[in-house]
This record gives sequence, structure tokens and C-alpha cells, in this order.
Amino acid sequence: MSKQMWKPGTFLYPIPAVMVSCGTMEKSNIITVAWTGILNTDPAMVYISVRPSRYSYNLIKEQGEFVINLTTKDLVKATDWCGVRSGAQYDKFKEMNLTPAPAEKMQYAPLIEESPVNIACKVRQVLELGSHHMFVAEVVAVQVSEKYMNETGKFELNETDLVAYSHGEYFVLGEKLGKFGYSVKKTK
Repeated sequence: MSKQMWKPGTFLYPIPAVMVSCGTMEKSNIITVAWTGILNTDPAMVYISVRPSRYSYNLIKEQGEFVINLTTKDLVKATDWCGVRSGAQYDKFKEMNLTPAPAEKMQYAPLIEESPVNIACKVRQVLELGSHHMFVAEVVAVQVSEKYMNETGKFELNETDLVAYSHGEYFVLGEKLGKFGYSVKKTK
């Protein structure tokens, strides 16, 4: 198979498309972020990368906190809309009929009630990397929707119709191909 050589770029797909809520209950905003991920387990740490020119950048930098809200098939339109409109001109919660609610262990940043998973984060470091600055944050609380709790108390995350972003398009996660460790599991 032949391959073409392209210039260096960000071509790591698929990635999560999340809505990050920030600001305060009185002056809140939502920014859609696809440049996010896990950094550490203990303590639980994540990151988001944001251009300094974005409206949300200063809200996050000033308050030192944000909430990562996982997105679903039902939230994909709001996810896209919040990624192409500026909070400087729009109240994104109002425009997308989303509900801000207080997030556990947050002084300022609200969560998005309609999201099945809300990850409350406190900024620990800002790395100025070039076009984007990375907010390295500690996870201080995770809230999950009781709607997806099964009868044994397990949270059924994979029943929420999570959304991924790949090369400019949104996809619902679908077919299960295996589970962690299945490739080395001994058969009986």
C-alpha cells in the first residue's frame, strides 16, 4: 500500500467532542472542545486546550475552574452550535435550551444538566503551547445522571449514545467490539 506524505498536523481521530461550561451561574458560557483528554489517574487529572482568543479562555483563566460535560446524540446540535458561536454574542445555555446547574465542589462554573456525565475540574497549570493553551486540571468531582443507573447500581455509560468527533464530523459510538483484556482472555 502506498502512502502520501502530508505536513505535520493534528490528525489523531476519533476524539471526544465535549461541551465545557465555565464562568459563573450569572455569567456562564459553553465552549465546545475536542482537544481534551486524560492525563493522570491519581490524582485524577485532565486537560483542555483552548485558543487565547476564545471568549471562554479568560473565564476559565480568571475563575480557575471548568466543567467537562460529555455529549450525546441528543446534544450533538448544541455541541456543534456552541462550537461555532461566541459567548460574547450569545447566551448559549438560553439559545440551546440547556440548563445550568451548580456543580459539586465548584465555586463558579455550572454544569450542563442535560449531559449524562459532568466532570468538575480545577485548573492547576496553564501551558502556553502556541496556537492553544493547555489547561491542566484536577478532577474534583464527577456527577452522573441517575437515568443511566441499572438495578445493580452500575452506571451504564455506553447506553448514553456518546458522541465522538472525527475529521470534521460527529459520530455516535455504536457497535461493541470487545472489552478490555478480551484479546488475552483464556477460554474455558
